[in-house]
Amino acid sequence: MRYLMLFIGCCISNLIFGQNISVDAQTYSPQELIENILIDSDCITNVNVVNFVGGNFSDGDSSFGYFEGNNSGFPFERGIVLSTGRLSNVPGPNNNLSDDDAPGWIGDDELEFYLDEDRTINATIIEFEFEAVASQISFRYLFASEEYQENNTNTCRFSDLFAFLIRPINDQLYTNIAVVPGTDIPIKVTNVLPEIPGGCPAQNEFYFDTFNGVDAPINFNGQTKVLTATADIIPNETYRVKLVIADHINYRFDSAVFLEGGSFQLSTPLGLNRLLSTGNALCGDETFTIDATEPGNNQYQWFRDGLALEGETDATLTIDEAGTYNVEILLDNNCESFGEIVIEYDELPEVFNAVLTECDFEQNGTAIYNLFNAQAELTNDNPNLVIADFFLTEEDAFQFNNPIPNPTNFESSNPFQNVYARVFSQSGCFNVAPLQLEISITQINIPELTACDTTNGEGFATFNLSQVRNSIANQIPDDAQLLFYETANNAENRINPLPLNYENINAFNQTLFVNVRSNNQCFGIANLNLRVLETPQLLPDESVYYCLNTFPNTITLNSGIINNIPSNFSYEWLFKGVTTEISTSFININQPGIYTVIVTSTNGCSSSRNITVLASEIAEIETINVTQNNNNTVEIFVSGSGSYEFALDNENGLYQDGNRFENVAPGFHTVYVRDVNGCGISSRRFAVLGFPKYFTPNNDGFNDFWQVYGVDQEFNSDINIKIFDRYGKLLATISPLGSGWDGTFNGNLLPTNDYWYTATLGDGTSFSGHFTLKR
Repeated sequence: MRYLMLFIGCCISNLIFGQNISVDAQTYSPQELIENILIDSDCITNVNVVNFVGGNFSDGDSSFGYFEGNNSGFPFERGIVLSTGRLSNVPGPNNNLSDDDAPGWIGDDELEFYLDEDRTINATIIEFEFEAVASQISFRYLFASEEYQENNTNTCRFSDLFAFLIRPINDQLYTNIAVVPGTDIPIKVTNVLPEIPGGCPAQNEFYFDTFNGVDAPINFNGQTKVLTATADIIPNETYRVKLVIADHINYRFDSAVFLEGGSFQLSTPLGLNRLLSTGNALCGDETFTIDATEPGNNQYQWFRDGLALEGETDATLTIDEAGTYNVEILLDNNCESFGEIVIEYDELPEVFNAVLTECDFEQNGTAIYNLFNAQAELTNDNPNLVIADFFLTEEDAFQFNNPIPNPTNFESSNPFQNVYARVFSQSGCFNVAPLQLEISITQINIPELTACDTTNGEGFATFNLSQVRNSIANQIPDDAQLLFYETANNAENRINPLPLNYENINAFNQTLFVNVRSNNQCFGIANLNLRVLETPQLLPDESVYYCLNTFPNTITLNSGIINNIPSNFSYEWLFKGVTTEISTSFININQPGIYTVIVTSTNGCSSSRNITVLASEIAEIETINVTQNNNNTVEIFVSGSGSYEFALDNENGLYQDGNRFENVAPGFHTVYVRDVNGCGISSRRFAVLGFPKYFTPNNDGFNDFWQVYGVDQEFNSDINIKIFDRYGKLLATISPLGSGWDGTFNGNLLPTNDYWYTATLGDGTSFSGHFTLKR
């Protein structure tokens, strides 16, 4: 049993080994890897490896060496591999991350220069020289990398770098031939990949092969298809080749490039691949001739998809089906040259006859068309087809002669004219579809559209053009689109369409031109007359005052019509937004508030204005405060809903806004309070106490008595007035309502001198001072 289990284990081990490639870093020297494994041709001579660089691993492992496919399904049976990590990490299964580094393992300046990058590390390099008898050499390779990560946006951002650099030995500048075929785009992860959802679109996807699963024969997450590096050379001259690969920025996520053994060979150019993805595939039943002619008496054999084509031994091959075509050429010097080209086919685009209809606005038998409006019908709305040009004849369309120069503004030459569209698929295949140009003669009758004047009789208004659809609904298709224009030329060329809310530019009457379209074609044409209706013209909104003190008397509010007599209109009055029963051109009111009048003409046009009635009233004088001092100040306090102004002693004099008067003379005064809104004047008499500074009792009729000012039966009648000499002797007590003191004491005349007084009001307010008696 023990030996049986050992035998089974060995079988399983061999099976697993057989599913992966194997590598060898010891058997072949760098010279042997290039001369015997990669080239292996007597027609490529003087092969000499001049430099090689790799990782210096402590266990003797290398970063480049020999590999075999071991029937693993790997595209190459054998060859050499250059890696940015350990050679031992190159074989599958793809169940661990190749992520190697080594001491002192630097990058390569020339790789950075030719790929316009920087910060390389872990560069593996083999440089060699050779001569060849042919004018072209090629070899096959594929690129694999851990940086290919399915559905991971890192695939869009990071890539290691590699290049195949070649130059004549006497030149200084290299050419990189590790590029996307037909371009100068370097092969790397971010340049050759499928679409990464949420990350980036596909780039040169045709040349991407697969994301690798765990059972892949190599230990990398993804790889390109087999690619061919090709270089034109001068026969029998020496060239130097530099094969170089390096990590970019850091050592993480290794990459490798595999070169097929024996594929470095003489090459015969067969032209660019004809691919769907690059838009140059062959179309329909198109035939194509491949020319592999080389100088001399040579033997040719053609292959398709790896199978020899019986009897195809000429220098040229005419093909009519897709495939990978190869040619082997035995040159007359017994050297062999090889060529390869990939041919893909695409069906001719399916196109459809179409009709495009426009309207003859000028009534001259022609119309103007945007020919691209027929694209959906010509292509059956296929988003993968595009119309490039239109032509006057079918022959011109097929031959690409004389394309119509103005297809978006094409004027037909006669009714029912045909033009031809050249329709392309994404692969570059084209077909020709006829387009018949017709002229619609459908006439549409649109009722006049009216609107009320909004410009105080100037004849302008805003029209709602969307109303037209309902008025002609029975004349047009359900999907019809109505476009409005100010001129016939604009309507025909469909330039400067008008907004649906349109203000006329010609006073009172204007004609618009209507292009009625259905299915992006002209269904019919029409004229639309716009007419501006007269609208009642009213005075602006205003404010008036109602004097509350006149209630219940009324005032009259008028509608304010200025452009006609009142009998031509109807009226509606609203008070505080509520309709009243008044329907005349005026209203009598005795309540403050907002009154709105709506005036409507017999044509249905209305105008309105607001009259705001504000409350006001005559003032009620509440208090007059008199401050008696050196400048005698008087303040008048009133109540009422009006706005008031004040005057002193003259009802018709100068009024002031303020209620304060200063420097008021002693004596009696009248204050007048006037409502500025015209509701009346209130008045009141008041007194200001005052004491004369002197008097002259000489019986001349002037100042013969000394008496206090501002005292009468109404004001200050309770005042007690006493007069003293300078020594305080009471000389007289004056009656407030009498004539005053005559300057005597006990019947004797007192001399000229200063005398003193005290005056006390009934509320206890006291005044004192002195005055002069002059004789």
